[in-house]
Amino acid sequence: MELRSSISWILGSCHLYNQLVRRGPLLSHEYVQGWHGWLTSSQDYYCTPYAAEIVNTLTNLMFVFLAFKGILNCKKHGHDTVFLVAFVGYLLVGTGSFLFHATLKCTSLQSLCAPAGTDDDTDPMQLVDELSMIYTTCLMCYATFSYSRSRLYAFTLAMGLISLALFITLYYHYLQDPAFHQNAYALLTVTVVARSLYVMEFTLRPSLRNNEEAFRLQHRKSMTADQIEISRSDDRRNVRILNTMWLMIGVGLTSFLSGFGIWQLDNVYCSELRAWRREIGLPWGIVLEGHGWW
Repeated sequence: MELRSSISWILGSCHLYNQLVRRGPLLSHEYVQGWHGWLTSSQDYYCTPYAAEIVNTLTNLMFVFLAFKGILNCKKHGHDTVFLVAFVGYLLVGTGSFLFHATLKCTSLQSLCAPAGTDDDTDPMQLVDELSMIYTTCLMCYATFSYSRSRLYAFTLAMGLISLALFITLYYHYLQDPAFHQNAYALLTVTVVARSLYVMEFTLRPSLRNNEEAFRLQHRKSMTADQIEISRSDDRRNVRILNTMWLMIGVGLTSFLSGFGIWQLDNVYCSELRAWRREIGLPWGIVLEGHGWW
């Protein structure tokens, strides 16, 4: 009975939404009041007054889930603290984005056409959403570049990345240009990925391993047959690990770039996609929420 009631409630909600959205969009500058304030988009708060962009809000729960899973795995397998902190940052990204999209305000138009007495301040959750991406990527940058390095090198690197994160924060707050944030994030991400691939290959690939002493040991005539077999077994294991990691990288990059591409298409064809979503209705209209895929 409980399952049947839940299904009936979901179908009823979808039917109600479909009836509402087919009445047509609001005027371009007509204001709607949600739980968190005023906004100028007829697409916001369309499902509930408690979340401005319901799809973009709920998709961030995947970030939260994966962050908790990563934190638990770090504790279970005893990984370095930097990875635990990185997953905490990942949790901050998901939480910040969740709160931002739930409390979203159309700040670009509020200063021009907001009703008297409404709050026109920039939503602080937007900074939490965007800057947490920078901080978490800086943590991953530290983890990859400090690998097998001295404490002095790691300390110097940490100070440099903290200074970089502080500069990006202050300059972005001054500039208020999303393009600056996107370019900074893209540059940091490309740097981390490139360095990770380099470390992965030169640490595990037998033909590229840079430990010359171990390489010479493997080819000494004094090595017994058992030692040679163990060495070859380790090489085969490392190659299998590399193949698995490359598969994960391919899936990850494909997901990342596909989500980004869909989001850019959503920005370009926003009006057309909104019209299609109104025609299709729930639940399939959710598939056309481009930013949700990102």
